[in-house]
Amino acid sequence: MTEEIIIAGFGGQGVLSMGKILAYSGVMQNKEVSWMPSYGPEMRGGTANVTVIISDERISSPILNAFDTAILLNQQSMDKFERTVKPGGLLIYDPNGITRSPERKDINIYSIEAADEAAKLGLSKVFNMIVLGAFLKLKPLVGPEYLHKGLEKSLPARHHKMIPENEKAVEIGKNLLKPVLVLS
Repeated sequence: MTEEIIIAGFGGQGVLSMGKILAYSGVMQNKEVSWMPSYGPEMRGGTANVTVIISDERISSPILNAFDTAILLNQQSMDKFERTVKPGGLLIYDPNGITRSPERKDINIYSIEAADEAAKLGLSKVFNMIVLGAFLKLKPLVGPEYLHKGLEKSLPARHHKMIPENEKAVEIGKNLLKPVLVLS
């Protein structure tokens, strides 16, 4: 099993953190993992993306041109990465900030209104974990105990008190997914 993932959005949305938490969770589950962030010098407010590969086998290269899954959180990311999803692959997006919905007909597409839910809960800092929960519902690559360990490893010790809040956000995300196009 190898899963090649691109997560992309604005800096400040927790894109890189989501990738890091997923990667550390994979490491804690004894998987082979690659985590490769990419962001402009402006970081917060600019675009950011991260490639995460989780595999049972050695990973030959972290450089990818096509992905099994794309998690896209802004229009610029949709424009850039929608076409990079492998046929039959998965695209998850938050419609908040998206002006053009995905157009592909050969991939599975789901939406999640994570930004709205995070705002409603007054927990904007867990937006990315709501999205991660949606992804893990569709592709349970890491178990909950390993996600907990991944959170412990990737969050600074001063933020460990927020781990239960993050885990709750993951569970919320699993229930917010809306199918847009599901291939049979």
